[in-house]
Amino acid sequence: MKFKPRSESTRQFIIESTANLFNIKGYSGTSMSDIEEVTGLTKGSIYGNFDNKEEVALAVFDYNLNAVLDKMAIGIDRANTNKEKLLSYVELYSLPKSQFVFQFGGCPLLNTGIEADDTNPVLKKRVEMALLAWKNKLSSIIKEGIECGEFHSNTDIELTALSIIAIIQGGVFIAKTLNDLEKLDLIMKTLRRIIEDICI
Repeated sequence: MKFKPRSESTRQFIIESTANLFNIKGYSGTSMSDIEEVTGLTKGSIYGNFDNKEEVALAVFDYNLNAVLDKMAIGIDRANTNKEKLLSYVELYSLPKSQFVFQFGGCPLLNTGIEADDTNPVLKKRVEMALLAWKNKLSSIIKEGIECGEFHSNTDIELTALSIIAIIQGGVFIAKTLNDLEKLDLIMKTLRRIIEDICI
């Protein structure tokens, strides 16, 4: 029998209340006591809306990921060219916009992916799907840019898409570890050069 939450509004409240908690402390580091403390709810109320802690973690990962994707979408929607769409990622991860990286406790893809790699196959699969979706989104932008003559025809679509993701994720990792967003700003200059290099 499929689990059915008691209240969608309470379920959403739990997700929103624990979003930063899970992203900062991780799945293993977040206890039910932590969830009870930040929500002010009893364990019974939490389990009345989620089957288990893993289900809370999955819902929170989706919520945190969508918050980042929404920020990405703003720049892409405003862009008039495929080059501008790619450069919108540079802008998002450059100061002052990149401050959201610290506000969220880092990138949910990076945080969850590293933690779940060898410990939680369900969470790892969710991260894998999100990563592939991001790669496919970038690949479609690059492919369209080639087709309309913005980008060089010999541009390696998959390599470029994966390089963009790797530079962003690596930059976030360095900035978070060193607690220095200016390092991310510096790394985004490399990403800008890569994008400029594929342009005609």
